[in-house]
Amino acid sequence: MSDKAVALKYDKEQDGAPRVIASGKGEIAQKIIEKAQEFHVPIFCNQELVNSLINLEIDKEVPPQLYNALVDVFLWLMKNESKL
Repeated sequence: MSDKAVALKYDKEQDGAPRVIASGKGEIAQKIIEKAQEFHVPIFCNQELVNSLINLEIDKEVPPQLYNALVDVFLWLMKNESKL
C-alpha cells in the first residue's frame, strides 16, 4: 500500500504537457489508487517521481524540469498498451 499517489492526464490535442489531476497522501492516496484500479487505469510505481509531483497544483502541467522523469512512465505505458 502506498502512502502517496499522483494521477496524471495527458491529452496531446489540448495539453502541452501531462497535468496533475489528483494527488494525496495516506487515505487520499489509497482512494486515488482504488479509483484507478476500478477504471482499469494503469498504475506506475515510482516513489521518487511521486515525491517530485505531489506538491504540484491540481490541473497544472508538469514543469519542464520533470519531463525527463516522465520518460520512464510513458515508455512503460506504451509497452503495456501494446500488450492489450
